[in-house]
Amino acid sequence: MSLPSNVHVSKHPCLMAKLSRLRSKGTESREVKTLINDISVILGCEALASALTPVEGPKGETPIGFEYTTTTVHPQALSIVPILRSGLGMVEAIQTLLPQPVPVHHLGLYREPSTLEPVEYYNNLPHHGASAGSTEGNQVASLAIIVDPVIATGGTCAAAIQTLKEWGVKKILVLSVIAAAEGVTRAAEEWPEAVEIWVAGVDAELTGNGMLKPGVGDVGDRLFLTIGK
Repeated sequence: MSLPSNVHVSKHPCLMAKLSRLRSKGTESREVKTLINDISVILGCEALASALTPVEGPKGETPIGFEYTTTTVHPQALSIVPILRSGLGMVEAIQTLLPQPVPVHHLGLYREPSTLEPVEYYNNLPHHGASAGSTEGNQVASLAIIVDPVIATGGTCAAAIQTLKEWGVKKILVLSVIAAAEGVTRAAEEWPEAVEIWVAGVDAELTGNGMLKPGVGDVGDRLFLTIGK
């Protein structure tokens, strides 16, 4: 299927097999958590390889006394932004990949049932336009990494990008396990500049209530055992 140029769909065979397993209704919560983490690691490796650049750091010394030049990454002002609830399942994987700890700023968004449009109910981003003297956790990120397992209508993704743009983020990376073609196209076309969206898989259809078909169900409910709430 034809997608915007800033949407990247992984072709990693192991990731595709794990996504297939995630689709199954027989996959219980503990394995769902593991699969989300594993998919996030593979997807994160691919996405971060394109978004980060290795740069030389200070001199170091090996255990047997040899000097070497350390390596770090650019940009260094990074943050991870999970969309509550299900985005929490992807955070640890991205933290594991990054060479040093980075701030995690949570956004709470839900879809209003009748319109399917996003409503923000929680936002713990630091104040807009943080000053140069801000602490590391409060400075505006040069690169923000949005993590949300499912992009359905695209409204939540677009709203999260809007919030980060207003915060002052220069570049945004969106990582998602699976997306609807319609939704990921909407988000990517609404924000064509300085936004790259990486997904493990794309489904062609949405149901009338905004669920992916065939999809993976409600990831938040599957992660936190709240199915049937």
